[in-house]
Amino acid sequence: MAGLAWAAGAPEWLAHPGFRAWQTICVAVTLQALPFLILGTLVSGAVNAFVPERVFSRALPRRPALAVPVASAAGVVLPGCECASVPVAGSLIRRGVAPAAAFAFLLSAPAVNPIVLASTAVAFPGRPEMVAARLVASLAVSAAMGWLWLRFGRAEWLRMPSRHTGHRPGRSRWEEFRLGFQHDFLHAGGFLVLGAMAAATFNVAVPRSVLDTFSGSPWLSVLFLAGLAIVLAVCSEADAFVAASLTGFSPTARLAFMVVGPMVDVKLIALQAGTFGRAFALRFSAATAVVAVAASALVGWWLL
Repeated sequence: MAGLAWAAGAPEWLAHPGFRAWQTICVAVTLQALPFLILGTLVSGAVNAFVPERVFSRALPRRPALAVPVASAAGVVLPGCECASVPVAGSLIRRGVAPAAAFAFLLSAPAVNPIVLASTAVAFPGRPEMVAARLVASLAVSAAMGWLWLRFGRAEWLRMPSRHTGHRPGRSRWEEFRLGFQHDFLHAGGFLVLGAMAAATFNVAVPRSVLDTFSGSPWLSVLFLAGLAIVLAVCSEADAFVAASLTGFSPTARLAFMVVGPMVDVKLIALQAGTFGRAFALRFSAATAVVAVAASALVGWWLL
């Protein structure tokens, strides 16, 4: 295979500026997300090995419908990225937390944590309404998706990797922590790389002139920036600066970029598919994108 590629002109192709740009973006997205993926899998392993199940039953209301907004609000005080939230949500479900509450936390944690809100305030100086709009819209989407899963979700859509959860008597908790972290990190890391490759491909293949085509229409601009957020896969701690740079678009369209991105992007879809199964990832991501766009439009009309 290597010989055939070399004969077909691989050296020239690998040296092409387009491939070099693709390579740089792919590595950048991966390295940007990797620390947060490590953080998430560390938390996931710690929850699995050290936290008793009774802690979750006491922290969340027994009724799943009430647990959803509580879990959604918990994202405000817990710093995390979308790459970190997926393994943590998987660990919560394995420890007995209702999937609807775990999914509400999965969506809210990377979207409304203190680091994200602070970065949004810095990216939009003198625009506190943009920070408020992002907070309100993101909380509304996370709670709505939790309730939608509670009403329409099916257990057979979840295909979580099988591994032991919780502490086994007679075994070292640190050893269980190491094994849990190793399993989650290696399992999710491959899907992160696939998502980064998809994001890099879009960045290189789509010309910048396409942005100007959609910026003139209020509705098309919202849909376009929502789709752009999905394929660019910018980390939630940095996406506000990207949104602020898109000055040709309306504030509502830029709000949609910041609300959709942390909840639905190509690397997050890949991570969800690897953790919960493709059937879940496709359905949940599609529904989340629709709800996020609708919430961004309504909140943008109200606050912006």
